[in-house]
Amino acid sequence: MNTNSPYSLQQLQKMKMELTRFMMAYEFALDQITTKIENLSQEFHYTHEYNPIEHVNSRLKSPESIFQKVLKRNLPLTLPAIEKNITDIAGVRIICSFQSDIYALKGMLERQEDVRIVEVKDYFKQPKSNGYQSLHLLLEVPVHMSSTSKKIIVEVQIRTIAMDFWASLEHKIYYKYNQAVPDRLRSELKEAADSASALDRKMEKLHLEMKEIKKTEREEEHPLELMLAHSRFSLPEGFLKAGESPEED
Repeated sequence: MNTNSPYSLQQLQKMKMELTRFMMAYEFALDQITTKIENLSQEFHYTHEYNPIEHVNSRLKSPESIFQKVLKRNLPLTLPAIEKNITDIAGVRIICSFQSDIYALKGMLERQEDVRIVEVKDYFKQPKSNGYQSLHLLLEVPVHMSSTSKKIIVEVQIRTIAMDFWASLEHKIYYKYNQAVPDRLRSELKEAADSASALDRKMEKLHLEMKEIKKTEREEEHPLELMLAHSRFSLPEGFLKAGESPEED
């Protein structure tokens, strides 16, 4: 046993327990948000023609990573200070096909009764200098434990497939060069980000055109049903079966 330690064994055990409870609260909050997103994804899978959620990743910062950030930002090494100042301890990344999906998903999260949006950073409206585009949300959710209830912040990042690919590559390059990326590579990364954004816009345009084509096809399949839908009359239940068109007399 280290007799030079400024803390007694009881104090160290208490600190360990407090840190464990602190991290558990964030883990429970993360579970809540990921469950809500999974429920939305399942709903779209079974009841809609199209699911805007491609895939979801989540992560919880390690205590070591949290402490490194505290020291880097010169914050007090206390749990209340960490809770107040470090907002990305629990994080979720949602990948969508199109930019319009991202804002639709934001609206769905806003309508959750026990979720409060604390902060929005819209990097689509104001992209970062390196070309990065995404929607970042800080969501507050209540966490109930045996001896306490508290509200916990979870960071949610929502990106398109193209921008997620770009961000993943950019992270690897910056890690390889230990943040000291040559100017030439920075310039090429910016061009790649602009290309990813242009691809997003083009694919969304094609997506909207396909939706219009499908809508027109459905209207042509059941013209009588559509006509009556806009009148004060209605067809008897079961009059038109799915996939059938009204026959001519």
